[in-house]
Amino acid sequence: MSSQVEPMRQPLRWWWLALAWVVLDLGTKALMSQTLTYATPVEVLPFFNLTLLHNTGAAFSFLADHPGWQRWLFAAIAVAATVGLTIWMHRLRRDEKLLGACLALIIGGALGNLYDRLVHGYVVDFLSFHAAGWYYPAFNVADIGITLGAIGLIWESIFGERRRARRG
Repeated sequence: MSSQVEPMRQPLRWWWLALAWVVLDLGTKALMSQTLTYATPVEVLPFFNLTLLHNTGAAFSFLADHPGWQRWLFAAIAVAATVGLTIWMHRLRRDEKLLGACLALIIGGALGNLYDRLVHGYVVDFLSFHAAGWYYPAFNVADIGITLGAIGLIWESIFGERRRARRG
């Protein structure tokens, strides 16, 4: 048995998952933008609200209070990340399916938030968790994709190496 694993036959097929995630993200953002009143929480559960917010910064509203240059910085980062992750995706091996899905979720999330930045100048957030007067920063479906993809990359970096060591 060779220690070389064949390249994935169609690694860019994972782009379908990325595009599906963008559609889900933009669809939920449009729905929430049409049905919610800005900054007015709608309680869904005692610890969860739907609250329409606009974030001109990055995660946790990082740099949100700046005059607007951050919009282009975060847009450039999203484009660079998408290009870099697509190149990585193109180089996937046949047994790296989890890695392909993780890259696709990150790309989908990055593109969903990129769309918001370019079209609106801010990212639409609406998922708000809270407990005992403490509120976690609002987020959206794109952020969920980025987070799940990042968790999967960490998982793959830890356990994928073991799998490759057994194979080789």
